[in-house]
Amino acid sequence: MPVVAVIGAGTMGHGIAYVAALAGCRVFLTDVSAEQLARATQAIGRAFDKAIEKGKCTAAERDAALVRLATAPTPEECAADATIVIEAIPERIVLKQELFARLERVVANDTLLASNTSSLSISAIAAPLRHPERALGMHFFNPVPVMKLLEIVSGQATSTDAVARARAFASLVGKEAIVVRDTPGFATSRLGVVLGLEAIRMLEQGVASAADIDRAMELGYNHPMGPLRLTDIVGLDVRLAIAEHLHETLRDDTYRPPALLRDKVARGELGKKTGQGFYTWEKTA
Repeated sequence: MPVVAVIGAGTMGHGIAYVAALAGCRVFLTDVSAEQLARATQAIGRAFDKAIEKGKCTAAERDAALVRLATAPTPEECAADATIVIEAIPERIVLKQELFARLERVVANDTLLASNTSSLSISAIAAPLRHPERALGMHFFNPVPVMKLLEIVSGQATSTDAVARARAFASLVGKEAIVVRDTPGFATSRLGVVLGLEAIRMLEQGVASAADIDRAMELGYNHPMGPLRLTDIVGLDVRLAIAEHLHETLRDDTYRPPALLRDKVARGELGKKTGQGFYTWEKTA
């Protein structure tokens, strides 16, 4: 059974820790913020309580999973015994490169180093490593316990063994895996951002209300959620960062962020996590 270290205890990180612990893995979780780490453990506890209410796990399974879950004060201590490390830190390539370079000094030679990045180059993240063949992308989707897809991204140096182990891990935690080549935006972000940005432009131009634009995709194309509501859940700041990266790397104005998106991010209207985006939400911790 894999030993999983999750670096970064935000929404994605604690979701990944939850599904791994539930699947039977020993899990170590860390964050640069002790306060965030405490909030994450509380959120994981609430997630288990909800799972019990919905009949998706038993109280005994929850208790056993929580025993398998531990926190650590530093990334090095978190990853020391791991067979799989998954980073879910902010989308800044230098941060990810520095983290993996630090962790390579303390983990075993065959430990997988996986990034949850939704758009940054896996090959670039792995460039400083002595063993870049062990690095790859494991792109989970929010909310992690619910969303079935795991996008595995194979970098230029990623080995076939690393991809196979990532596939096995995906199956273990109840996800369906796809494997994509390391290109800007991979498959999911590249497609999803186009739809999201065009919906924002339509709202900016007064084509229709946010609710009606979303309803068009939900009822007309059978999408489970409209692109504006989804952007609120993902985070407008996250959507903006991905769009800027794709616009810069692909040099295609399809990915140019609309002024409305930039303005909302500047005002701190980041979506569900702040209580206001294209919709009004009950603010979360």
